[in-house]
Amino acid sequence: MPAVSEFDALGKKIIGLMDLTSLNDDDTNAVIEQLCERANNPIAATAAVCVAPAFVHIAKQALDKQGLTAINVATVVNFPAGNPHIDQAVAETHAAIAAGADEIDLVYPYRAALAGDFAIGKLMVVAVKAACKGKAILKVILETGELKQAELIRQISADVIEAGADFIKTSTGKVEVNATLEAARVMLQEIKKHGGRVGFKAAGGIRTLEQADAYLELAEQICGRSWVTPQHFRFGASGLLDDVMRHCGDSSIHSISSGY
Repeated sequence: MPAVSEFDALGKKIIGLMDLTSLNDDDTNAVIEQLCERANNPIAATAAVCVAPAFVHIAKQALDKQGLTAINVATVVNFPAGNPHIDQAVAETHAAIAAGADEIDLVYPYRAALAGDFAIGKLMVVAVKAACKGKAILKVILETGELKQAELIRQISADVIEAGADFIKTSTGKVEVNATLEAARVMLQEIKKHGGRVGFKAAGGIRTLEQADAYLELAEQICGRSWVTPQHFRFGASGLLDDVMRHCGDSSIHSISSGY
């Protein structure tokens, strides 16, 4: 961890890499509007807000109203189950982009992979990437806590990168085991092996500045410090913002539980 004098710089960096997230079943327009207000805070603006598909247009309007056009709106598709239905994932993607989504977080059909079928996942990523092309960034959620084995995480990371993903992401935040440094290491090593052209998103259970700093250090060790920018690295979180603000001496930001 850095010295106290470095907290503001570290906090600003972490917030700038954050997809501030709310994906709860009881979300409302008011909750999403408040989330968007939190995305622009005294330390730094977040890279994106991530909301359920039904709230994409609400988030877009709320950000536009504040003049925050640089903050992207991300949403999830095939979420959280990671079903093997390609047509449905593509249809959800088209609908999300039509509503204004700038980034699509697709859940990879990990149960099919666990059963030995890797082809469906590749085909899904190719199809959703085609739907996103020129319109939205594609992040693919591997659900590493369910995959468990390092070699399986490595193989699927490689498959997804080669199929056209712009980012690979650890988790939905909706299963028992979500982001871990062990899974992140495997994913980042595969990203480096593929030339560092694909980004990485750590999501699920990252709630403290100390935890976030550990992921930053790992990414810098593997891919280089200059690689760690919003174009290549994201945190999926909501509670993390509160802890960062606390360390940076501002207690005015109140928590909205996101399930992350």
